[in-house]
Amino acid sequence: MTVPSHGARGGIVRPARRPAGWVAPGPPALTPPDRPELWPAEGEDLCYLSGDWRILQRTDGHRWSLDDLVTAWLAAEVAGSPSRTLDLGCGLGTVLLLTAWRFPEARCLGVEAQELSFGLARRSIAWNGVEARCEVRHGDFRDPALMPEGAQFDLVTGTPPYFPSGTGTESDHVQRAPCRFEHRGGIEDYCLAAARLLAPSAPFVACETANQQGRVLAAAHAAGLAVERWLDVIPRDGKPPLISVFALRHGPPPPSLTPDPPLIVRDAHGQRTPAFRALRADMGMP
Repeated sequence: MTVPSHGARGGIVRPARRPAGWVAPGPPALTPPDRPELWPAEGEDLCYLSGDWRILQRTDGHRWSLDDLVTAWLAAEVAGSPSRTLDLGCGLGTVLLLTAWRFPEARCLGVEAQELSFGLARRSIAWNGVEARCEVRHGDFRDPALMPEGAQFDLVTGTPPYFPSGTGTESDHVQRAPCRFEHRGGIEDYCLAAARLLAPSAPFVACETANQQGRVLAAAHAAGLAVERWLDVIPRDGKPPLISVFALRHGPPPPSLTPDPPLIVRDAHGQRTPAFRALRADMGMP
């Protein structure tokens, strides 16, 4: 059994959990040898993500999760070969990094308003050695001034917070409240920003809680977008869906919308299903 180690800066370096003989796919991580500040400090850990790529997180803060993974996977399914991607409200940079790993020729941009998350995302980009093609901008993605170049992107992604402010008890842990509650807008704002920044025929992929389909459809319509794919994610066989992931594009809605077969993450015995194992393999995970 492998155990975490503590780095020189006091943070936790998580070991790889890999089957015997498994070889990490995809582009390698190219960590600069002369930048110790990229390694985890006290209160942080460094975890494996895709292939040999890793991500920095707070041990007491927001952590990457299933919604990030499925959003990045569906984005890769519908995007073709994007040359420029954008992740709105990128947080730790999870979807940004997963997309950059999956498309090693793409230039990837994220926008993040929380200073702590912004800093972690920048360091993770540098740790993996992709600063030449990946960037995070600090600010509110609703502000057009963040994109003075008037950029258009071949893929836009977003994992909005799920709850309107005031509808629940907000965590006092670092990062968590703005990641779960709509301090800076919800799916409506994400759709409007995506519509402004999408190249013609490019997809916008976003997730929401599974009971928000009507809200997503209304937000898409208001932004001039249409939902073309809809995937429900069920955490365990026999349970209701937990989240839904949507792919949208400019244009009128289709005459009818049939959701994809749901993705069941674990079977009734708690084991990963073949479909979820295949998804993980697509995203470079053992």
